[in-house]
Amino acid sequence: MSQNKSFPTVKNGLHPRNLHRERYDFPALIASHPALAAFVLTNAYGDASIDFADPASVKMLNSALLAHFYGIKHWDIPPGYLCPPIPGRADYLHNIADLLAESNGGEIPLGDTVRGLDVGVGANAIYPMLGRAIYGWQFVGTEIDPVAVKNAEKIFADNACLAGGLETYSHAYPEDILQTAVRASEYFDFTLCNPPFHASAEESAAGSQRKLRNIGKAVTEKPLLNFEGQSHELWCEGGEVEFIRQMIRQSRPLAHQCLWFSTLVSKLDNLPMIYAEIERVGARNMRTLDMAQGQKISRAVAWSFYTLDEMQEWARNRRKKAR
Repeated sequence: MSQNKSFPTVKNGLHPRNLHRERYDFPALIASHPALAAFVLTNAYGDASIDFADPASVKMLNSALLAHFYGIKHWDIPPGYLCPPIPGRADYLHNIADLLAESNGGEIPLGDTVRGLDVGVGANAIYPMLGRAIYGWQFVGTEIDPVAVKNAEKIFADNACLAGGLETYSHAYPEDILQTAVRASEYFDFTLCNPPFHASAEESAAGSQRKLRNIGKAVTEKPLLNFEGQSHELWCEGGEVEFIRQMIRQSRPLAHQCLWFSTLVSKLDNLPMIYAEIERVGARNMRTLDMAQGQKISRAVAWSFYTLDEMQEWARNRRKKAR
């Protein structure tokens, strides 16, 4: 017997332009991506759903969402690589678009004249994919993992709707977050990043076990979660706060080559230290972009070395040069 439970029809925490504000329409998703049908089940409340603790199920749901909403028909990631939550990643991009609109007369700038730098593009290439599909933007994606680079490039090669949207930059040093990724002649409207959350493999495993408990699954010694992830995707020495501090310090020499720098911040307690570092490098603008997906609250922090008036002039000059 199914249990009675009511769910909101609209996810109000998501950005107003986010296409994923309504509950998943599984018949429509299956129509766009028939392979999803084998993974859909009836949950304890009598609703169509998938097993969100099963990596294969979540990857198939992602494929269906990308096909149905964005026309991206060919997407896959190698086993064990990070499988991103698409609604939340889309929210980050919509918030970045709002920032860019502020220096563009209130209009979101569209097309190839807008360039973004994705720090750690990953095998899934989620930000360049969505940014290209939604706004037509161009991206440079940095990455230390050659397997991830090859897969990201394949996604863009296999989907005509993404053509011309991604250039990859490979480097061998994890601590080189920004400093050699931006060439002297390059300019970017924004950067974005999904930094490693944890400070060690043990902390990462504990986080995985906690998430399993939160969705009512049995905890094993080596839990397998839908997001999985390679070690460099999940943890680094010093954890999230040290990674972001390095990024902020490396942004200073690039102050006049990028309008907005930004990164996700998973841990609320890290914000004061991040704010202090942004002030220390002399940024003249700082924003916290709050986002929510269900019970999960997340945020991104953005900073710029320009005032609003200077941003408007910078943006005008960039559009003229790009035409």
